[in-house]
Amino acid sequence: MKRLISSQLQDWADSPRRKPLIVRGARQVGKTHSILALGEQRFDELAVLDLERDRSRHRIFDKDLDAGRILSELRIVLDRKIEPGRSLLFFDEIQSCPRAIMALRYLYEEMPDLHVVAAGSLLDFALADISFPVGRVQFLEMHPLAFVEYLWAIGRDQAAEVVLSPPGPVAGAVHDSLLDDLRNYFFVGGMPEAVLAYSSKRSIPDAREVHRELCESYRQDFAKYAPRADPYCLDAVFAGTARNVGRQIKYTNLAEGHPGPTVKRAFDLLNRARVVTRVPAASPSGLPLGASASARRFKALMVDIGLMQHLRGLPIDLEYRKADLLHLHEGDMAEQFVGQEMLVSQGPDLFYWARQARNSTAEVDYLAVIGDAIVPVEVKSGPSGRLRSMHLLLDTYPNCNKGYVFSTAPFAELPDQKLTFLPLYHAFRGTRVH
Repeated sequence: MKRLISSQLQDWADSPRRKPLIVRGARQVGKTHSILALGEQRFDELAVLDLERDRSRHRIFDKDLDAGRILSELRIVLDRKIEPGRSLLFFDEIQSCPRAIMALRYLYEEMPDLHVVAAGSLLDFALADISFPVGRVQFLEMHPLAFVEYLWAIGRDQAAEVVLSPPGPVAGAVHDSLLDDLRNYFFVGGMPEAVLAYSSKRSIPDAREVHRELCESYRQDFAKYAPRADPYCLDAVFAGTARNVGRQIKYTNLAEGHPGPTVKRAFDLLNRARVVTRVPAASPSGLPLGASASARRFKALMVDIGLMQHLRGLPIDLEYRKADLLHLHEGDMAEQFVGQEMLVSQGPDLFYWARQARNSTAEVDYLAVIGDAIVPVEVKSGPSGRLRSMHLLLDTYPNCNKGYVFSTAPFAELPDQKLTFLPLYHAFRGTRVH
């Protein structure tokens, strides 16, 4: 599959200031596939060590962490030459061997010309228990397929070109066709296995079967978090978060019957596993947004829109037939979609704006940082006159000189109101950092 991260991996491989790279993300989002593709396309030789499957190889890292000794043993057990400048050394599922993570420091310091990349899905848990090589590694975050990647995967390359083009007016037939594609994406999602299952026969039920399997796989992972949390509470929070996308999170609403501190711990663990993403409230008064982020007031996103829809358990035929995409699951799917696209376009830290005053609340779905500008982002079906919170934010914070409204309507600009209406399918391109 063609992935956006491929160009970032190439840039890393070509950089003279390269350090060992850790690609992290939830399970089954395509990390291994993309790294293997880099090795096959860019290097003369690819050496792969799966540290979850080949646990006997952990003993390589049990002794001292001398880079020369480690590389000598890897050459023998992998039967590869592993030459700096010509080979890519890939540690898959590196979280299974914390000392291998520690070894990245010495591989960087003693063999800086060697290309070393690692991938892992539960890395934050391993990192909490070791002396991490701060400043000696680089990170890339990987997500499920964004909408444009989904279009590539199903052979809609011309549609993908429109989605990647700077937002602007498009022909009515093209707009309608892209919304039809987007409707299917809402139910297929971006997990690579689900997209592959759908693409062969254009069967959403086939994708839903993959969703069921993936959710069960995630639930089996919950046991790996023990004794960090109650697996039954983790399961409840997993499903509860899917039901509460688009709403300010209250722990009591996520897992009925479990005490608040237990639910909070479960949510935090799922967030660290990249299964859910915390989206804090922040002030758009200045950069960085994280400086004003609230620890108490936040929303959440699921790792994937297809899994979110599956976990909610609503009949697919009733939802799929709704005319407006913003009406699916009461608009929550559209907010999940825009947030999911922005995690790719903006990076791992995403924020929204909320004001709570006596007898008056206001909320804008997301805050984008484009260049050095803060752009509020709303997901709405109504006309500009109903965008009360957006207008309030723009009036309150004069440093925000424009706002984006994502909807199913065609592209339109209202400069007198500092608003730009963008079709949902432009969520990635419209909020890209550069």
